[in-house]
Order: sequence, then C-alpha cells, then structure tokens
Amino acid sequence: MAKLWVVIKREYLERVRTKWFIIATIFGPLFFGSIMIVPGYISARTVRDSKIGNLRILDATGTGLGARVAAKMAVSQQALGSATHVITLTNAALSEAESSATLAVMQKRDQGYLVLDSTTLTRLRARYAGSNASALGETQAVENAVRQALLQSRLEQAGIDPRRVDSLSNVRVNMSVEKIDEKGRGGSGMASALFGFAIAFLLYFSIIFYGQNIMSGVLDEKTSRVSEVVLSSVGPDTLLAGKVLGVGAVGLTQQIAWIGSTALVWKFRAAVMTKLGVPVVSITLPPIGIGMLLLLVAYFVLGYLLYASLFAAVGAISGDQQEARQAAAPITMMLVAAMVFAQPVMFAPTSTLAKVVSLIPVTAPVIMPLRMSATQVPALEIALSLAGVALACAAAIWASARIYRVGLLMTGKRPSLQELARWIRYH
Repeated sequence: MAKLWVVIKREYLERVRTKWFIIATIFGPLFFGSIMIVPGYISARTVRDSKIGNLRILDATGTGLGARVAAKMAVSQQALGSATHVITLTNAALSEAESSATLAVMQKRDQGYLVLDSTTLTRLRARYAGSNASALGETQAVENAVRQALLQSRLEQAGIDPRRVDSLSNVRVNMSVEKIDEKGRGGSGMASALFGFAIAFLLYFSIIFYGQNIMSGVLDEKTSRVSEVVLSSVGPDTLLAGKVLGVGAVGLTQQIAWIGSTALVWKFRAAVMTKLGVPVVSITLPPIGIGMLLLLVAYFVLGYLLYASLFAAVGAISGDQQEARQAAAPITMMLVAAMVFAQPVMFAPTSTLAKVVSLIPVTAPVIMPLRMSATQVPALEIALSLAGVALACAAAIWASARIYRVGLLMTGKRPSLQELARWIRYH
C-alpha cells in the first residue's frame, strides 16, 4: 500500500504542477462556455442580419403570389437594402426565363432567383437557385416568405377579410417549458436538457483526455526505459494502479475546480453580460441533490477506470506514438459512439434507444448521466447500469493488468490478438 501511495502521489503532483494544468483549470470553463454559447450567438446574429441581394422572382402561378412573396421579403429585409424583382409569365415562357435568370446570377447581376409555378399552389413546392444557395440563413428567409405568402393567399381564398390576414398569419408563440418530477417543479425543461448534454460532454472529454494521457505516459516510460528501473522496486500491478488512480485524481481535481468556477461565473453572469451588451436570458438550472452528485461522480470514476485501464494496456503494447494511436482507435470509437447517441437521447430520454445505450457498459458512463439530468430514470435501470459498468470495469482492469505486466518490458513488433489472449491467460 505504501508503494501504491508513492506512485499515486508522483503521478498526481507531476501533473498538477505543470503550467498547462493550471492554464486549463483556470480557462477551461471559459473555453467550454465559449464553444457552447458564442457559436449559437453568432449564428443567431448572422441569421438575423442575413441579407438577400438582388432577387428575381419568376411567377408563373397566375395568382399574384410572386408579388406577395416580394412584399414579405421587403418587410423582413427592409433594413438590409435588398432588391426584389417580380416577373410575371406563363408556364410556357418559364424555361427561357430560368435560363436568363441563371445567366444573370453567373454574371453577378442578381444573387438568385425564385421559381413559383403551378406546383407551388398544388404541392407547396418552390425552387430557388443562386450564388447563396449554401447560406442557410438566407435561403431560410426566402422559404419563410413563400410560406407566409401562401398562407395569406389561402386565407383570402377562404373568404377572410384581406385586412385581417396579416394579423392572423403573423403569429408568434413564446412557450416556456417547465420540468416536473416527483419533488414538484424542477425549472426549465430546456435548461435541464442543455445541462444534461453539458454533463455528458464534460464526462466524455475528461475520460478520453485523461485516458489518453495515461497511454502517452506509459508509452513514454516504456520507450525511455524508465519503466524497467521503476519495476525493479514496484510491481507492474501496483504501478498500473498508481498511474490510473493518480491521473484520475488529477481529473477529479480539475472537474471540481471547473464546477466551482462555473458556479461563480453563473452567479455574476448578469453583470458580465450587461457589460458586454448581451441580453440576459433568465434560465433556472435543475436542482442537483447529494444523491445525483454522488451518481455523477460514480459514473465518472467507473467510466474513467474502464477506459484508463484499456488505454494503459495500449500504451504498454505499443512501440511508438503512431502504433499507440492506431491501437487506441477502437477504444476511442466506443467513446465517440456514446456522443453520437447523446443528441437522440437528449431529445427522447425515455425511448427504447435511450434505455438500451444507457445500459451498455461502454456508453453508460456518458449516456446515463445525460438521461438522469433530462428525465426521471427508474432506480432499477440506474442500478443495472452501474452494475454493468462496474463489472466491465473490473474485467478491463483484470485483463489490462495482465497485458500491462508483460507488454511493458516487450519490444519490437506489436503483439497480435492471439498473443494478447495468451498474455491474459498467463499466470
């Protein structure tokens, strides 16, 4: 036990004293907050400020729909100085008009053109072509204008007073969503979903980052022959356990620091956002009890131990960084698979897919905390999930320790799967 503590202490202090650990601990919450908030804020501003340049509307409907679309575009784009030209024509002349409009776009006289024909009225189909076809915000503005114009036309055909059509069709609903659990109201439903996704991403990032950190450390010690000196006084099982626990303690320390600093930033967010001129949005975060906190820690610890032991085994059997990255690819893909399922689970946390992936040991450390943050999960499912992860963790540690003690002193060609199986069976 004394030797194990020495290894844990060495691995812990060696990493927390580095300048990169201090920088990441201080600026980590700011970085994660930026990559989650800034892109959305910029996208919203970009969509709001999207400018449609010279737009040609080819109206072959015979109902004046093109003029209605132009009017809707003028309202949404009036501050942006866009120009819309409506050309009324027959279906027979549409092909030639499209060719002319295409040439105008190619010569940069127009930015694009919109085609409205009989299928627009019967099948609700319209066609747009232009140099900005990949600009989602701008094409969305055109689509919205067509939809509103069609709705206005249908309401008038139904006999509704044209003067009332605008007031009836331009309706926006601001609906708040609140979560209710067995303890009563639990704050914003959207906040719970986003909070759960943030927790899942934090667990994913921490597990993969510190797991690969162990792999690199084992590989460096192996290639530099330091491990041969260390193994003369410490057994391979003790060395592996010390590395895994020491680096895990570093990860836990960093997460505690991140959570504390994030809570501090959240407390003073209103003053900071006001200073920056950003509108303050009132969001009520879901309450986190002691039980929930302990479960999150348990999933992090078990998930970390599961993957860290596998990454350590990969480092022990590899001869250089390139080999290690290739051998670690299947392990990394298991974690990536968890994040692939994160979004579907966030939208439907009670679906069969969500239940299945939250019980699979390799994805449960990321998916189950996400589910628990988004909805009520039966205690039986949580217990089965934790038991599955714990069993997988024990099996991974047992197999990795046997691979580690042999592979750490092996050099040359990377062992095959048959050789790895033989190392595991070796006593």
